[in-house]
Amino acid sequence: MTVAPIRAEQIGEEMEPVLAQTTGFFRERPVARGLAGAFSALWVHRMDHQAVPPIVITPDATIDLQWIDGRFRIAGPDKEPQIERPSSGAVIVGFRFRPGAAAGWLGVPASEIVGERLDLGVLWGTRARALSDRIKAVPDLDVMVRQLEETVGMHTQGRDALDPLMGRAFDAIDEGLPPETPLVPFLQRHLHMSERTLRRRFESAFGYGPKTLDRILRFHRFRRLRGKAGDASTAVLAIEAGYADQAHLIRESRRLTGITPSALT
Repeated sequence: MTVAPIRAEQIGEEMEPVLAQTTGFFRERPVARGLAGAFSALWVHRMDHQAVPPIVITPDATIDLQWIDGRFRIAGPDKEPQIERPSSGAVIVGFRFRPGAAAGWLGVPASEIVGERLDLGVLWGTRARALSDRIKAVPDLDVMVRQLEETVGMHTQGRDALDPLMGRAFDAIDEGLPPETPLVPFLQRHLHMSERTLRRRFESAFGYGPKTLDRILRFHRFRRLRGKAGDASTAVLAIEAGYADQAHLIRESRRLTGITPSALT
């Protein structure tokens, strides 16, 4: 499956892609207990057997370990929308890292994998092959998922992958700061860190700085609010999510997804 960054103006014009979770079959659930120290969720995305349109992957402040085409790969944190072109009938199984846990589990800072889709072997060499070799091809998807969960769990149990302070920082930003609160000074007080240390820790844990994380999480906060609010005014929801106004929301939506909020499903 190929992946490439995409300019916002391309979306909806020559390629006619769709948002990732609007095509095929997608389900998500919490991971088994043995994986919970590093991962928050396990998801399965199975493409239709007819022609699959290009799909848009939008930045969501997450990093995933994925099983696809018989191998493990890492989907690094994105700062802009990307296009992937999965084959018909492709099945992707993903393990979503908990905020701040990917760097510890992978052994590399998230800043080194921003926007990347990397075979795990690029980072781990023969260790990745040993992990992949434990997975046997079976026709039953549920059996395959159990194999993957057990194999990833063997590598996860007993390993301290979390960065608790960065988890706290993520939660604070995700909840939304009080209006007119400067982000970086707030985080410095909240985490008792100098600005230099704060930025270094963010780069390692998330792949980018506090302001980029805030932009991405604010947009997803708007999407959560809209999902619960039914027919509520977009302008009102934009303010509630933390935008200056509806125009600010529209600019950010185009920047992060390539389309306007009204076109999102």
